[in-house]
Amino acid sequence: MDNYTRLVERITQASNLTKEEIDRKVEAKRAKLSGLVSKEGAAQIVAAELGINFDKERMKISELVQGMKKANIIGKVITISPVRSFNKNGRDGKVANLLVADSSGNAKAVFWDTNHISLIEQGKIKKDDVIEISNAQVRNGELHLSSFSDVKLSKETLGEVITKKVFSEKKLKDAKSGENLRTRALIVQIFEPRYFEVCPECGKKVIDNECKIHGKIEPKHRALINVVLDDGSDSIRSVIFGEQIYQLGLTEEEVFNMDKFLEKKNDILGEEKVFTGNIRTNLLYNNIEFNIEQIEKVDVDELLKVLEQKGN
Repeated sequence: MDNYTRLVERITQASNLTKEEIDRKVEAKRAKLSGLVSKEGAAQIVAAELGINFDKERMKISELVQGMKKANIIGKVITISPVRSFNKNGRDGKVANLLVADSSGNAKAVFWDTNHISLIEQGKIKKDDVIEISNAQVRNGELHLSSFSDVKLSKETLGEVITKKVFSEKKLKDAKSGENLRTRALIVQIFEPRYFEVCPECGKKVIDNECKIHGKIEPKHRALINVVLDDGSDSIRSVIFGEQIYQLGLTEEEVFNMDKFLEKKNDILGEEKVFTGNIRTNLLYNNIEFNIEQIEKVDVDELLKVLEQKGN
């Protein structure tokens, strides 16, 4: 069940309208807005017009919808990444990432507020704790907590939770920002690699052999490659980082030697593979893109089995 279906179910229960009536209202709202809003976004507008407010309602992680401003969930802390310092526009700050899970799925929670981050630094929030998050914003499938958000330990006990990332298998035309997606597609364009250097300790980008955290270091060389994928329903610009680039069939020499890369490029074009990753909104270009985390060869035997099942 996708996010839109779950959202419509909630609206149906709260309004006593049928699913078909809600669907019609959603499509009418999208048409009025010239299709500039997603189905999920239109459903949230319809809910508000019906006097239904999800701001104080606790939701399952799988029910979170891109763009929610006041999301509330309870989840178990699966992992905590090291607190990271940064400097933006001359101002120092910190950010902390946690993976939280419930019985429906899991999501990254991003702490930006120093008071929230101090709970991690002081050991008051740790792995396996159950926490309650309120008033978080949902962006690209992540929960972002600002100073207007709240996080605290919960006395509730959660049973089995989903710790592995959950991927939807769907066509590119149906992909939404924030979704973890697995799809079979053709590589129809591949662009020249872009190179950068990272710190061997923290993996962050460095300039002039200097890391903001670890000082002068011997950097590691990294690359990223943009490709365009097409699955017959739509195409999407995608980005591949680091070790995943070699899953395209490129060697290290072919990645870091431009002449070698250009020789190999045409062999990759037109290949069909299975791509897994996250759909995100590129704020600079105001479009969605596919951040690829895994590339696999198409399993022909498995594909035949699926086609046989559909035929039956």
